[in-house]
Amino acid sequence: MSSDPKLRDFIGRRSAERSAIHILEFPSDHGVFTNGGRPGASKAPELIRAALGNLTPHAKHYQKHTDVLEATDFAGTIPCENDVEKDQLRLASELKPRLNTGVLPIILGGGHETAFGHFMGYATLEKPVTIINIDAHTDVRALKNGLPHSGSPFRQAIDHSSGCCEAYHVFGLNPSAVSFEHYQFAKSAGSALFDYEISAEMIEKQLEITDGSIMITMDMDAVNQSEAPGVSAPNASGISKELWLELAFRLGKCSNVTSFDICEVNPLFDRDSQTVKLAALTVWHFMLGYSMR
Repeated sequence: MSSDPKLRDFIGRRSAERSAIHILEFPSDHGVFTNGGRPGASKAPELIRAALGNLTPHAKHYQKHTDVLEATDFAGTIPCENDVEKDQLRLASELKPRLNTGVLPIILGGGHETAFGHFMGYATLEKPVTIINIDAHTDVRALKNGLPHSGSPFRQAIDHSSGCCEAYHVFGLNPSAVSFEHYQFAKSAGSALFDYEISAEMIEKQLEITDGSIMITMDMDAVNQSEAPGVSAPNASGISKELWLELAFRLGKCSNVTSFDICEVNPLFDRDSQTVKLAALTVWHFMLGYSMR
């Protein structure tokens, strides 16, 4: 092996059947279009995967980090056909056997409609789960003309007939982009905190008091647009990339976290791949945290 090995040199070295983590791509953004946003997030998954593969393992925690990387597999791309509901069910069917056998899926979205397909992996197993969302928006809007979209996944999960959503916690909200009704609805399902109210320590406490499986979803528009310009909905008052990455690390470190997705990176509006690289670094930090379990 080279004296300067990259993540791509470690990922996939074990057979998929022996892997602990599967990385899946979900290139959907039709839900963003339905929600009135700017499409382009469908271009993100393959770029995030490529950027992730070009990073190096943590030199200080090399053995632990590379042990996890060797137990990771790039598990392919979920075909998306611009039928959001069918695409979400296809994602759920891919997640179901993995969640059932204890493999941790990392899903590279895609618009935030990714999150409902992610949740449906649990619902098809009738497996209760707590959802933690790092996001500038609550994403609890109603369907539009009966159609699911990037702004509706957590209302769909909360109201789902399976009852598998035990609680919904959303952290990092932009106070100028959240309606009173949506804020109250999100709070009634668990908790909702604005960007100025959160810290890594506070979120770690939430993890400590949460029993059972935890599904993590991180929407890149929670980050200030100076540091994450390539997103579906730019955020002029978002959190810092330092806090964002620390959250990813601590979420990865929590043994109750059983799945993870990252959404809303939009390469069409990126600057020098800045946001794509930050998304890859987010996954890197999550996997480093996982190595510390």
